[in-house]
Amino acid sequence: GLIFYDTKVTVMNRVLNATVQRTADHAAPEITLDPLEIVGGEIRSSENSYFCQAARQLGCVPSSQLCVKLASGGDPTYAFNIRFTGEEVHGTSGSFRHFLWQVCKELQSSSLSLLLLCPSSAVNKNKGKYILTPSPITYAEEQLFHFFGQLLGIAIRADVPLPLDLLPSFWKTLVGEPLDPDVDLQEADILTYNYVKKFENISDETELEALCAEIASQHLAMESPDCPNKPCCKFTYLSLTGEEVELCPRGRHIPVGWENKDVYAAAIRSLRMRELQTPECMTAVRAGLGSIIPLQLLTTLTPLEMELRTCGLPYINLEFLKAHTMYQVGLMETDQHIEFFWSALEMFTQEELCKFIKFACNQERIPFTCPCKDGGPDTAHVPPYPMKIAPPDGAAGT
Repeated sequence: GLIFYDTKVTVMNRVLNATVQRTADHAAPEITLDPLEIVGGEIRSSENSYFCQAARQLGCVPSSQLCVKLASGGDPTYAFNIRFTGEEVHGTSGSFRHFLWQVCKELQSSSLSLLLLCPSSAVNKNKGKYILTPSPITYAEEQLFHFFGQLLGIAIRADVPLPLDLLPSFWKTLVGEPLDPDVDLQEADILTYNYVKKFENISDETELEALCAEIASQHLAMESPDCPNKPCCKFTYLSLTGEEVELCPRGRHIPVGWENKDVYAAAIRSLRMRELQTPECMTAVRAGLGSIIPLQLLTTLTPLEMELRTCGLPYINLEFLKAHTMYQVGLMETDQHIEFFWSALEMFTQEELCKFIKFACNQERIPFTCPCKDGGPDTAHVPPYPMKIAPPDGAAGT
């Protein structure tokens, strides 16, 4: 945190360009996607998603072929080219950026099960934020998590911010920073956090009995075997995926009492921390990411900086966009219709601006830094900068 973010990014970019493994004389891998599989925005099967189609085809491509120099200039080099069945697309930038947008949309939907909406969303806290799905994974799922990690690295090299909304706990675990048992639990699952706090703050057995009665009324407790009419909790709790989990051996048969209530609360907190860390899933993600960028770079970034480098900001800085716009021959910034154009954009909401950027650039988020700020006018821009405004077809720019 003592080094400015821009400085870290500059060093990171130099390292990425120094670790290029696919040179200009090697053709880019190409994948073919069938848009009809997701026609209407509905994916009939996860195997038909762009994510899974790409994972299958790139699974046999050496990761070294995906390690390209940072994208820059008007015709950037990307990790792979995309051809859409039945469509004629000119250039590679638009289809590549559209692909990344589509797979992020798939990842944050019910069509794929790699990400899980955080429970706090249910009570409007961190609404729309996701975590890795915490469950045992098959070999096939491990490969998908590996590909997810590769996509993070590919997006970093392409400098295309991914429209992913992941909780800070994901980025902490990714860069190797420990989770905070209080803060991260509260961010991910506020209901469990409040539940644990109730047990931790109980001052006498009467309060414990009242709490168990309250929980019993919500069908989360059973009667005590020693006193059939007295409600009690057992050493079990629901996992983030909805299964009842024993918090200790024979937990279903161990009632929660005054003597072990703190052990019970700590066990629930520990369960959630393990679920947020998802070691199996995160190991696969880091392995995929490490096949595209050196993992040592992560030690220089804070979790927030890693998120910014990978996903950018979920809002559009109109002034930055305006400063990175060029006008084709015959147009000037002072032309009346150009001024009308910017005035109209200034009235857009952030949601509308994102839709405009998606229409103009085929991506929802745009980089908020650009190498041109450190160099002269000939310094290569990060795509999609500079945004170009041209005269209408057949017009002379008036």
